[in-house]
Amino acid sequence: MKIQKSDLAYDSSGFVVLADYVPHIVQEIRYYSTYNFIGERIDGYEEPCALLTKEAARALKAVSNEMIVRGYRLKVFDAYRPACAVKHFVLWGIEDQDIRMKPYFYPDLQKQELFEKGYIAKKSSHSRGSTVDLTLLDMSTGGELDMGSPFDLFSVVSHPDYKGITEQQYENRMMLQRVMVRSGFEPIDCEWWHFTLKDEPYPDTYFEFPVSAEYLRR
Repeated sequence: MKIQKSDLAYDSSGFVVLADYVPHIVQEIRYYSTYNFIGERIDGYEEPCALLTKEAARALKAVSNEMIVRGYRLKVFDAYRPACAVKHFVLWGIEDQDIRMKPYFYPDLQKQELFEKGYIAKKSSHSRGSTVDLTLLDMSTGGELDMGSPFDLFSVVSHPDYKGITEQQYENRMMLQRVMVRSGFEPIDCEWWHFTLKDEPYPDTYFEFPVSAEYLRR
């Protein structure tokens, strides 16, 4: 059956369950949990799993293979994000007065500044399916590599080129960035953990199907 353009947002046939494709990854899908900047599970996250387009997963597998040789594993916090999840973010920013997670994720900013400064997008590249948020695990210790700031800390400290951290923390960021870029991903200027496949297959499509391995495998 031919897919109509209006149906593409619900067509998951171009996506894979990342753990099936890149078996060495570790996952901590924050928006399925309550430990995120809103403090509750985000709409559209039905399972704690990462989904990506086949093209992005293939590129990330190359990153994983190189990092395994170096003694690191990839730890993924988020990948494909349904458009309804982004709507949840936007409504929280406009209407919800709850700031219970402010001390942990945006201690120096007001909620609306998160959108103004680009930390939260009203239309997210994550919804196009080829963006991933990740860090590195040191296989010798089992702990996350020290990147100078935690995932989703909305602050200038999280900018990849921020120099007010130690040399080792900065080098850890740059090591991750170099390997990701070499494998075809592009960074952004305000989050060291965020990368989008340069030649993403759906540059103009924002998908709406849920984060669910069962949905992809049905």
